[in-house]
Amino acid sequence: MSNSSFNLTGITSVAMHSAERENSEHAHITPIYATSTFTFDTIEEGAARFIGADKSKIYSRWGNPTFVAAEKTIAAIESFGLKDENNEPLKLKALLHSSGQAAMTTLFLSNLKAGDTVLSHYSLYGGTYEVMHKVLADAGINVIIADIRKADVLEEAIKKNPFIKLIHIETPANPTINCIDIEAVTKIAKQYNILVSADNTFATPYLQQPFKYGVDFVFHSTTKFLNGHGTAIGGVLIGRDNEYMNTKVWKWHVLLGGNTSPFDAFLLSNGLKTLELRMDRHCSNAMKVAEYLQNHEAVALVNYVGLPTHPDNEVAKKQMKQFGSLISFELKNGYNAATKFMNALQMCTQATSLGTVDTLISHPASTSHVSVAKEEREKFGITDGLIRLSVGIENIEDILNDFEQALRSL
Repeated sequence: MSNSSFNLTGITSVAMHSAERENSEHAHITPIYATSTFTFDTIEEGAARFIGADKSKIYSRWGNPTFVAAEKTIAAIESFGLKDENNEPLKLKALLHSSGQAAMTTLFLSNLKAGDTVLSHYSLYGGTYEVMHKVLADAGINVIIADIRKADVLEEAIKKNPFIKLIHIETPANPTINCIDIEAVTKIAKQYNILVSADNTFATPYLQQPFKYGVDFVFHSTTKFLNGHGTAIGGVLIGRDNEYMNTKVWKWHVLLGGNTSPFDAFLLSNGLKTLELRMDRHCSNAMKVAEYLQNHEAVALVNYVGLPTHPDNEVAKKQMKQFGSLISFELKNGYNAATKFMNALQMCTQATSLGTVDTLISHPASTSHVSVAKEEREKFGITDGLIRLSVGIENIEDILNDFEQALRSL
């Protein structure tokens, strides 16, 4: 920004202007720095960069100016309007990764060691569940899954397990769209000196700011809403403790080799600029689709936190600005009806991802959660007939018309 003291009053302005001068040539848009390494004019300059806090111009596994532009923007959006313990603007550190899974791996391995325990909840993204139960378990890190939406269950789990070092929450959760009360979890965790991380992928920092409630880390699959166009894979880990993020967390990040690419970071930076505009349309459309499904005779159950009938509606109203784009629902005849319905869609797209501008629909039991044992899935509410829907920004009439004609096939 030409004037760093100028007060930006909205997230779209922050997304556009937080990193606009992240290049020495004054390009309007931060360029793609497609280089594996960076040069030094003198040995002294090289030494200074290696011992300095900014590692963005040494080697692109360590950092890159295109990465920095996206990192600064995401950190600025997540901290927008928030204050630290000294009533100063909250400053966060973000580290961009090659995927959400890479960012998640850095989060867990930089904070946990053999003998430690991570506590989480039912209905997690399948990749998160597998990392916990396969990668972490093989590394000697214990995993506890409990219904930590209930404060008494959370506190009892902590009292029984003194080696819990991290509580990881995903809210809204994938794919049952359950919500965790971030403030309640963090308040209890802090009483026991336990770290809290929050997966904010579904909500985005426009709809929900977990740092407001005291979490230590926020994680995103940037592939989803932050990019918004389905053009790049990426993940980001954001931390409250800047020194810790710049030292131990950064070291794990670069040693694991989870750096993104300059091109993917460039695409992400451009997607972030329309986040607010896209999310408003996503949310508006999703509410209308949820209401339509709830009133349809072929539908047995609708999971959408914006509906008063959802058990976590009050929690969502407390911590979310709007209710997001994700819906899951079951048709009355289960798997067979789900198959007929999905195969009859003409405009909405079958795909396993979410958060793109077009409407995506998937069957979690056979795709994202296929590696989770059926009895475990069903404990979480992920039945064979559950359908997950990421409502896009198309004209709402076209989405509803496609659903109507597909439901007529049942």
